[in-house]
Amino acid sequence: MDFGGGARGIELRAVHARRAALRPNPAEITKVPEEDGDTAPQEFLRPTAGAAAQASELASPTLSSEESLAEFRDLVASAGGEVAAELMQRRPRPDPATLVGQGKVEEIAAVAASTASDLVLFDHDLSPTQLRNLEAALPCRVLDRTQLILDIFARHARTREGQLQVELAQLQYLLPRLTGRGKAMSQLGGGIGTRGPGETQLETDRRRIQRRIDHLKSELESVRRTRRQQRQRREAVPVPTVALVGYTNAGKSTLFNCLTGAQVFSSSKMFATLDPKLRAIELPSRRKVLVSDTVGFIRNLPHTLVTSFRATLEEVEQAEVLLHVRDAASTYGAEQRTQVEKVLAELEVLDKPRIEVLNKIDLLPEHEREGLASRGGVAVSALTGEGIDGLLQAIDQALHSDPILEAELRVPQQEGALLAAIEAGTMVHNREYEGNLVRLSVSGPASLLGRLRKYRLRDGPT
Repeated sequence: MDFGGGARGIELRAVHARRAALRPNPAEITKVPEEDGDTAPQEFLRPTAGAAAQASELASPTLSSEESLAEFRDLVASAGGEVAAELMQRRPRPDPATLVGQGKVEEIAAVAASTASDLVLFDHDLSPTQLRNLEAALPCRVLDRTQLILDIFARHARTREGQLQVELAQLQYLLPRLTGRGKAMSQLGGGIGTRGPGETQLETDRRRIQRRIDHLKSELESVRRTRRQQRQRREAVPVPTVALVGYTNAGKSTLFNCLTGAQVFSSSKMFATLDPKLRAIELPSRRKVLVSDTVGFIRNLPHTLVTSFRATLEEVEQAEVLLHVRDAASTYGAEQRTQVEKVLAELEVLDKPRIEVLNKIDLLPEHEREGLASRGGVAVSALTGEGIDGLLQAIDQALHSDPILEAELRVPQQEGALLAAIEAGTMVHNREYEGNLVRLSVSGPASLLGRLRKYRLRDGPT
């Protein structure tokens, strides 16, 4: 849909989904495209038994309608859905009652009925009024973009912490959208005249959900306290943290596995990682750093998710260096970069040192790989390991804490354990033997060389 002059598109799709009362379950989804205008022809993809229809959102000014539609298809697939049909409409402004016009609502209803869809998805956030009116006009359930993302998060939440965060985001989204219908809105008992004696069912539901929200916030605050305690213990032995951030499905978890040798779950589906992972690695300078994998970002990421996942995103806030992992093969990489930086700005971490990691270069032809140098950043393939050595060196150069120093050491030969620690923790540039002493020229972390002060002859920065 074009809301106000730009060539922006709103897409409508049909989806088959299943959800629990408050926490959505994995969705199976279906969609529908249409060209400009209310009377444009429709292209049906593959109707499925029990599907639904879905409408889209404002495409970003730098994102074409087809790119926006492709991303929404990926969201649907990540929710376990199957597209039945897609619709696209342009109009000067959104309808405050139904987002799309009344004629389009009738058309969506006809498409949903003809494809046996049981869910309509809008690639756009719906106000409580719009959601209520659309559900009344359509023969199936209606979800907007935020609800779809919450469904995906609910599907991928594996730890207790992740489940708490998803449930909190869902309830915060649900609370202003509670509606009562028919007898559910009536007073709970009799009264004198027109004055009711008690709460409506709606008020009861709101109070119950608010209590649950307060309980979830309390539990997540406990998680944050535990994380702070763990971080304080880590800070007693200073090891800097490097956090992976980036657009969803940019390859962060695959890169995390490549750097650390871990076997965390990675998938081509969006938001496969919800819970933070932390592993130690050794850099070329022999410094140790912790690498943190975090949840991916996306265009129009619901604010409730950023708020609910604050405990998880604390690793980003505390990191010394951010690795912004980008999909070098994406056709809308610039838009993805902008959206990630918006979330980083919300987290107030834009001033941190950042290294742009252009991932998935194995998907690019040779001539395009050569052009990556002009884009800046470090080109890698987390899948094949290409470029990883250069990335480790870039991390080494970006770290400011625990700087690398050069030193001359004189260590007795009988101090075998100490010599082994020096070999393991520093780069030895020269070794000479003077009687029962070993004279070493080394470079290594200041934290290690500080513990060797009594063996040092001289030192200085590298």
